[in-house]
Amino acid sequence: MNIRIATPEDAFAIQNIYRYYVDNTAITFELEVPSVKEFQERITKTLERYPYLVAEEEGEVIAYAYAGIFYDRRAYDWSAEMSVYVQRGIHGKGVGRALYEKMEELLKKQNIVNLFACITHPNAESEAFHAARGYEKKAHFEQCGYKLGKWWDIVWMQKVIASNEGKPEPFQRFTGGF
Repeated sequence: MNIRIATPEDAFAIQNIYRYYVDNTAITFELEVPSVKEFQERITKTLERYPYLVAEEEGEVIAYAYAGIFYDRRAYDWSAEMSVYVQRGIHGKGVGRALYEKMEELLKKQNIVNLFACITHPNAESEAFHAARGYEKKAHFEQCGYKLGKWWDIVWMQKVIASNEGKPEPFQRFTGGF
């Protein structure tokens, strides 16, 4: 498996992975699959500030992960929201774990302190995945999104990856370096 920085050319493969989650699950609250162009724009915009990574196996994108703005205010610069999507049928093989490990390594270089994951509830697999990586459940909100004919809760999980005592080092935008 190879992990690398995503490019806009990966948008079609990323869209194909994401399509299953949009069409068949409440893991994402999007109701329609974004276009390839929209994914290209999302990749480009994310890379202006955070890592956006893909995992490849034999040249095929099999998973992706990215960090995003936790909340759009400067005081939140040291916090990021995490997302990971693995191609259907290959869960449990360490791909998501490897992507998260690389993401954390890169985010630490940016002086990120807090990582957050917003997870549709119930989703025991995702909650266990995050808990195994050191995330702790911090909030549970009921009936936040309506999809697939029912209301869904969300939980927020948090992981602290750097000291949160005193003034943090300045946030550094992602520059693409591994």
